[in-house]
Amino acid sequence: MRIMVFVKATKESEAGLLPTRQDWESMDKFNEELLQAGISLVGEGLLPSSSGARVRFSGQGAEVTDGPFAETRELIAGYSIWHVSSMAEAIAWAKRCPLGPGSEIELRPIFCYSPEQVSQIESQSV
Repeated sequence: MRIMVFVKATKESEAGLLPTRQDWESMDKFNEELLQAGISLVGEGLLPSSSGARVRFSGQGAEVTDGPFAETRELIAGYSIWHVSSMAEAIAWAKRCPLGPGSEIELRPIFCYSPEQVSQIESQSV
């Protein structure tokens, strides 16, 4: 199964502060372990929300709001996609991540049904 890993933003990441050299090296080591184990498929950090935009859709069209965005707890500072055998395995790897106190990671399975599988699920629920 594939898991989307969201690293939540902090006040520091939103301010554009880079990790310390030690933190950077610890994260680099962790990412190397993920690669060596065949877990990590892709992963990158994101610039602060001040460099981004949101597009909100309504019945009349789309509204664009430029960053920064106020609620840090709702923002993403980075992401990865992992290939694991189960959510339990993803959680075990996430617990090893060398992020500091107050940091948060969200793990979400990637929806990967084919149109045929969705049709089968729909017909079973009727």
